[in-house]
Formats: sequence, structure tokens, C-alpha cells
Amino acid sequence: MAETFRVLLSDSLAAQGIEVLKRFPQLHFDIKTGLKPEELAKIIAPYDALLIRSGTRVTREVIDAATALKVIGRAGVGVDNVDIEAATRRGIVVMNSPTGNSVTTAEHAVTMMMALARHIPAANASIHAGKWERGKFTGAEICNKTLGVVGLGNIGRIVADRALGLKMKVIGYDPILTADAAGRIGVQLVSLDELLALSDFITVHTPLTDDTRGIVGALAFAKMKKGVRIINCARGGIVDEAALADAIKSGKVAGAALDVFVEEPPPADHPLLHLDSVIATPHLGAATDEAQVQVSVDIAHQVAEFLIDGTIRQAVNIPALSTKELEILGPHLTLGEKLGRLAAQLITDAPTELTLAFGGEAANLKPDAITAAVLKGLMSGFLDEDLNYVNAPFIARERGISIIETRSREVTDYVNTLTLTVRTGAGEHEVSGAVLGNRALRLTRIDGYRVEAVPEGYFLMLHNRDVPGVVGAVGTMLGQAGVNIGGLELGRDRVGGTALSIFEVDEPVPAAVLDKLKTIPAITAASLLKL
Repeated sequence: MAETFRVLLSDSLAAQGIEVLKRFPQLHFDIKTGLKPEELAKIIAPYDALLIRSGTRVTREVIDAATALKVIGRAGVGVDNVDIEAATRRGIVVMNSPTGNSVTTAEHAVTMMMALARHIPAANASIHAGKWERGKFTGAEICNKTLGVVGLGNIGRIVADRALGLKMKVIGYDPILTADAAGRIGVQLVSLDELLALSDFITVHTPLTDDTRGIVGALAFAKMKKGVRIINCARGGIVDEAALADAIKSGKVAGAALDVFVEEPPPADHPLLHLDSVIATPHLGAATDEAQVQVSVDIAHQVAEFLIDGTIRQAVNIPALSTKELEILGPHLTLGEKLGRLAAQLITDAPTELTLAFGGEAANLKPDAITAAVLKGLMSGFLDEDLNYVNAPFIARERGISIIETRSREVTDYVNTLTLTVRTGAGEHEVSGAVLGNRALRLTRIDGYRVEAVPEGYFLMLHNRDVPGVVGAVGTMLGQAGVNIGGLELGRDRVGGTALSIFEVDEPVPAAVLDKLKTIPAITAASLLKL
């Protein structure tokens, strides 16, 4: 008798997606929408698969209660409503359908820009109120204006393409896109400061990460030209809402169009909702009939194929590997992703070349998945799309990053090692790590300095002269700031008289403390890293 699987749909799925599920007699599904996390946790235990949209919150408590769950399928792109770490730890595959609503979201951003430029919502409200106020709603043309696109991933590129068709000049900022790759889509690649200074309109299309949270904030507004207009159809929190309200009130920003907020729905007393120059929509970026159908059909197929055949497509937390392969490669995948994430925080320019060296026993491993893990870690903080082990290599090549893999079975200090070298126009950075035993991970080298640190949590990394008193001075400053030190690693270059000091800290080091550390004469650079 064929194995059967129970599937729970906790958010509404388009009828076409449900029809896909009906084609598989092995699948028995229930539809129960509008559940709070505690309600979902009470009923999730017998289900093999959970299909969701943005409404369901899959918390750690839900996952702990999901004793039979094998896969979570998100109809759409964002999976920030799923505790990915908890799902991964339990071996639950998390999938999304990342391409089905890209055009829809990009079109919404362009629509918001046009509506903002011509005061469409306010003019519509006025005429519905029986008024005829032509002089009050004089707008601005977008033809020949400069559009700054922050984040040239899938959606950002579509926005750029549409804006070029409207005869706008399009400039873009993307830390991991090369100028040549940007040029091929008609976009002039610039620094973030240049984009802020030159743009008449600014639209953001990045994921919400520690690096992008508040990236359009008070400091950014100060660098913009007067009369700039801001569009955010990506994620709430990328634009600092309080700073935006202040910039509009001061006249620096002419207006804003927002589809997303930090808190959704925003409270009635939200300051931006009381400004006439702000237009807002209730997170409608993916809300078209076509997009709803496509993401529903995509995720239904993906979940069915996984349950019945074991096929993994568009997974955000696991590579396309058999269970046996994953068991062997698992720790190396984790290490590779962490090395990529570390390198991303060291580089300042777009990467042009990536070399991944497999040393010792690691030279016998299947390289493709590990390379994909490195690329996922390297690029995930900069794109407006969820990277996975399937699409990361493709996107890297699309962005002009060449990938080199080398192998050496010679054993040095560690039985197996991964060494990542990332080259940019400004130079190169090299990071190495090793897997100890079956699972333990270590960072072993950073830019030529030998270290041995567990790649987890926050690191305060200092470049300093190898002289007495540095560690004591840093420890004193961190103690005064209430930052606890969990560990310390020192890498020394005795010939050059320099050192790399890594303080493992329990919480982020405030920016003011980082600035103060740089005033210590022996310290040449200080940065906070997160792994």
C-alpha cells in the first residue's frame, strides 16, 4: 500500500494550487486558516507538511510540537515568519516559491512611485469629496529623473528595467554586483553615498538583515538632495520610520510611498500615516491574481514532489542532496556558509572572484553543495531574494563572480580544511575553517593570521600593533559599556609586529564604543562581526 501524507493549509491557497494537491492520491489535506501560533501548535502533530503564506507564524513552539512534520512550504518569497533555525535543527525542509511574485512586487513599486510623483491618492480623495483642486496637486515628472535602486536582486532588476522604459536614469547600489554585470542591465553602479546624493527617487529592494535594518535612516537622509522621494515595497525596518517622518516634516524629503511597515498593521497613531505626503498600501506587493495563482501552484508542486519522491526544490535551509549525503556534508555546509558570511563582512567592494580550496579529507567531499553554501553565506545579506543551494551559484555567475575550486589532499595543521579567498577591486580577503571530529567547527585563519575560534555569535575584530596593554584597554572599555567577553583569540605576525585580536562577545558592541576603541593608538581598525 502506498504511503500517505497529511498536509495542513493554514493560510488561503489559490484554487489552482489546491487542484494540484488533489492530483496526488497520496496526499490528504485539511484547510484551517487564521490560527494563532498556540492554536497551530495544538493541532500540528500529525501533519507531514504545512503550507503557509505570510499570515501564519511558525514559531519554535509550533515546530517543537510538529513531531511528524517533514516540510514547510511558503507560497511566496519571504520566510521571516518561520523559525528557520528551529526547523533546520529538527531536519524540517523549508521551501518557498521565490519567482512567482517578483514581477508583481516590482510593478507595485513602480506604481507607488508614479502615484507618489503625481499625488494620485490625495487627488482621488479630493474629487470624491466633491472638490476640484487642480492647483493643489501639481506633481513631478519622472522622465529624465534619477532613480536610485538599493539592491539589484531579482525584484530590483525588474524595477530598474521598467524605470529605463520610462526614460529614467537608473543608478544602483549593490555590494556584491560588479559594474560590468550592472552595466549589462543598463544600470550605473555607484556607492551608497553617491546614490543618496544623486537620486530624485530612491527605492529599496534588499532583505531585512542586521546590515540593512535602518539603512535608510537619519544619516542617509542627511546625504540626500532636497525633495527626494522614498519608496519601500521590500520589508518594514529597512527605512527608519521615525527618521523618515522627521525628514518629511523638515522638507528634506518630498514624500514617501510605503507598502510595508515594522509593525503590520501600523498603529492608528503612526506618525507617517498623518502626513499628507505619505501614501501607503497594506503590504500589497505580491497581491495580484496572477501572482497568487503562480506561487500557490509552485509550492503545491514542490511539497508534493518532496513528500512523494524526495525531490528538494527551492529549499532555503537544506541543499538538494540525499539524506545520506547530507549527513556527511552537513557540518561542512554549515562551515562553508559561515565562511561566506564572514567574508561578506570583510569586503568593501563587489566580489569579482571566489576561490574555495578543499584541503585534506575535505578534498574527497562533493564540492558543489559546499560551494553553494559559501555563496549563500556570502550573498544572502545583500539580496532582495531568498538564496538557497540551488540558485546561489547561478546568481553569483549572473553577477559576474567567477568561481574557482581547488583540492589538495595534503594534511597540514587540520585533517580537513576549507579556505575561502574573495577578490574584489580593492584587493582580497582569505578566511579558513575546519571541521573537528564529526561536528565541531573552528575558524582557523583570517587574512593570514592564525586563530582558533568557534564561528558562532558576535566577534569584535581588531587589527592592532603587537604591543602590551591593548587587551587590557579593550577589556576595560567593553566592561564599562556592559559588554561581556566570552572568549579571546590572538593571531600574531611577529615579523611585522602586528596582531589580529578577536573578542567573542555576548551582545553587539555599540557603535560609540567601536569609535572609542579606534582612538587607542595601537589599534588600526575595529569592526563587529556576526556569525
